[in-house]
Amino acid sequence: MKILVFTEGTIIMHSSAKGLSREERVKQSQTRERSVHDYRDYIPNDNSVEKLLCWKKQGAEIYYLTSRTTSEEIDDVKFVLEKYSFPNNQNLLYREKGEEYKDVAEKLMPDIIVEDDCESIGGEVEMTYPHIREDKKPKIKSIVVKEFGGIDYLPNELSELKKY
Repeated sequence: MKILVFTEGTIIMHSSAKGLSREERVKQSQTRERSVHDYRDYIPNDNSVEKLLCWKKQGAEIYYLTSRTTSEEIDDVKFVLEKYSFPNNQNLLYREKGEEYKDVAEKLMPDIIVEDDCESIGGEVEMTYPHIREDKKPKIKSIVVKEFGGIDYLPNELSELKKY
């Protein structure tokens, strides 16, 4: 089973968001608080590493999708995934020139996409799954979480996650 997880806002967040409520984190993102652009200093969103490790131990292949497009910023996200020992941290996907998130997802064709609702940057128009071709959508389970709300509450069991 392939799981594609969006990085920023879903499983990692800016460093100054630590200890704040989800609403305060969203506000910081909207106002572009200084640390929002310090991608190398991002931290895991709550217990996201542990949740992803749980799924990996059951056989899931974890892939990550970043919003970053410059090589320096992509390297920063890779650094964070490695620093905090995210499983399969080498599986970081990103948009090439002219690509949209849906293009990256359609190439991978994951069984599940876990992404946030992009509340701070415009909502559904910024998300991945809503833009996937209609003939491919039935093959992918979409799980949308609140931006900066984490994934801790999602089922630990892959069989339950697929039904979620």
